[in-house]
Amino acid sequence: MPDYTFYDNVYDVVRQIPPGRVTNYGAIASYLGTKGSSRMVGYAMQASTAAQPPVPAHRVVNRQGLLTAKFHFGGNLMQELLEAEGITVKDDHVQDFKSVFWDPAIELAL
Repeated sequence: MPDYTFYDNVYDVVRQIPPGRVTNYGAIASYLGTKGSSRMVGYAMQASTAAQPPVPAHRVVNRQGLLTAKFHFGGNLMQELLEAEGITVKDDHVQDFKSVFWDPAIELAL
């Protein structure tokens, strides 16, 4: 059974990623104090379609900037959503990944 409290915490972080920026599963897990639970963050992203308010799951990629979850969006929707926000994607890889990377540990620091 999914841990909805964890999922809600993941969604809260993902909703704060600004347009034109991306983060990765591990950065979210680390920020939530559950380093090593990147896979659980991925499961949360898979289940995010029904979440309200909506979760911009397209802004979460793997640690290398690859669109590993694109098949969950169907077709090229994940890439199209990122490109509409000004992110360049080539061969399912976010270009200039370091420059568009959003680290919640830095961005959401108190």
